Amino acid sequence: MTGRTVSCGVVMLNMQGDVLLCHATETTHWDVPKGAADPGESPREAALRELVEETGIVLDGARLKDLGRFVYRRDKDLHLFAVRVSEDEVRLENCVCESYFPRYGDGTMIPEMDAYRWVSPAEVDQFASRSLARLFQTTLSLAELHETL
Repeated sequence: MTGRTVSCGVVMLNMQGDVLLCHATETTHWDVPKGAADPGESPREAALRELVEETGIVLDGARLKDLGRFVYRRDKDLHLFAVRVSEDEVRLENCVCESYFPRYGDGTMIPEMDAYRWVSPAEVDQFASRSLARLFQTTLSLAELHETL
């Protein structure tokens, strides 16, 4: 192994082709639900588990389209899966983060994600982290994904 970490995540599109982004608590950036696989966990299992932990959304793993592994940052790759959901399946007001971590300053347990929104491909740059925005601009076109899902 090269020491690169792999984060497994879900690129969720609605019927309009908007992508679901989660706001990382106490940061400025929005991200797709993702995280590292536990030992023995497949990328698909990890992506599904992270989706539940960070949004409360439960989906059938068979629905996920494997997009493969992408270079994300110098030290990290993303293994992404895509899925299309309907309006009645995923309601933003029902999303809830079950994953907590201690706040840097005082150790208070805070949720990993604290807000959710549908973001159009044109708006991704305004919300997503630079690494994620670059991925969507260069390698993984949300518009193309919208057509093929």
